[in-house]
Amino acid sequence: MTINEDTICAIATGRGGAIGIVRVSGPEAIKTTDKIFTPTDKNGKTLAERQPYTITFGKITDDDGETVDDVLVSLFRAPHSYTGEDSTEISCHGSAYVLQRVMQLLIAHGCRAAGPGEFTRRAFLNGKMDLSQAEAVADLIASTSAATHRLAINQMRGGFSRELAQLRDKMLRLTSLLELELDFSDHEELEFADRTELDSTAVQIETAISRLASSFSVGNAIKNGVPVTIVGETNAGKSTLLNALVGEDRAIVSDIHGTTRDVIEDTADIGGVTFRFIDTAGIRDTDDTIERLGIDRTFKKISQADIVIWMLDAADTSNKYKETAEKILPLCQGKQLIIVYNKIDIAPQPTNTAAADIAPQARKIAISAKQGTNIDRLRQMLIEAAGLPEISSADIVVTNVRHYEALTLALDDIRRVRQGLADNLPSDLVAQDLRDCLHHLAEIVGGEITTEETLQNIFTHFCIGK
Repeated sequence: MTINEDTICAIATGRGGAIGIVRVSGPEAIKTTDKIFTPTDKNGKTLAERQPYTITFGKITDDDGETVDDVLVSLFRAPHSYTGEDSTEISCHGSAYVLQRVMQLLIAHGCRAAGPGEFTRRAFLNGKMDLSQAEAVADLIASTSAATHRLAINQMRGGFSRELAQLRDKMLRLTSLLELELDFSDHEELEFADRTELDSTAVQIETAISRLASSFSVGNAIKNGVPVTIVGETNAGKSTLLNALVGEDRAIVSDIHGTTRDVIEDTADIGGVTFRFIDTAGIRDTDDTIERLGIDRTFKKISQADIVIWMLDAADTSNKYKETAEKILPLCQGKQLIIVYNKIDIAPQPTNTAAADIAPQARKIAISAKQGTNIDRLRQMLIEAAGLPEISSADIVVTNVRHYEALTLALDDIRRVRQGLADNLPSDLVAQDLRDCLHHLAEIVGGEITTEETLQNIFTHFCIGK
């Protein structure tokens, strides 16, 4: 993959702010910025003549000498910039017109508008970050909770990369030992590593990969939100609860049965964790084709949830909940179930508490979604049901599906390596499985163990030929 030698520019800030920033990067970044920027200090130096990591006040002017805006220009020289290239950042007022005018002037003087993610792509190609760190930049931008922010910061700062680098060192040792057998097997005077020693190293690698892969279930829940499906009969108050939990009128609330005919989703941050709430169509027997489709989707959403909130009308004296239980409880196996008795504002003592006997392991709570009674207690119950551990900035947690898939494949490979060692297979067959493992881990951060690196490690650490 080669780096385009174009000098690129892009607006780096969102719309509507008081301040806007235009970033410029590439071999002609400083020279091009000089063409449209005039410093207002008295030393007369152009940007090209100034020290890096300085900020200069001045004005952007067009080819007719008309002032576009008063700006500050930050100066960075390769390789000490975000992209590893010469770069400038033009801080101007956040007017859409001003920002676009600055872009037009830069392009007129030789820049090219950057493509999506091109600054970070150049940072990767210039060795400023690996693939996992580059992906973490997008995760940091998209973070919506304290937990997702901590995970993205850790990955962007190289926490995950360092963990993989330690694995790589162990694999380099293991690869070198296997290659040693292959290349020097005809030297009877040499003693090769015992296979028990090789397996000990393989066990360490397997344990580390398994731990990283297992963390994905937590990481995925933190990054994408814990899915919570709200189910129950019609008019139980599901939509009112959704609105109460997310803090806005997201769903239509009505006394008319069957108002919700499709799933409605929204998220809320509770205790630093994102929950993805799914309001579903009320469960009942109906001849309405559209409503029937909505109810079918309700059952699908139950199977996709980590937590199921089963809402019951506290004032309902019928036994309809038994029919509902027969339909939803089989789908709740292995999930966290919370039984919520709603409308205690009109029925302080729920009349259908026997529903709890059907699901004795479920959490139970009585609320009034309309008046907000015990909603905070329900939020705390959701945090407990999610069961997510406290995540610090030092924890290594996998959040990316691509990383998880690569780790899963690498785990299969290293287990084959161990099996091959146990079965006393020839070294070349075991080495192939190990190379496959290295390949899959390399897909995460980029780079593989080369033949030259393996040979260097052999001759440096195993003293062949002394």
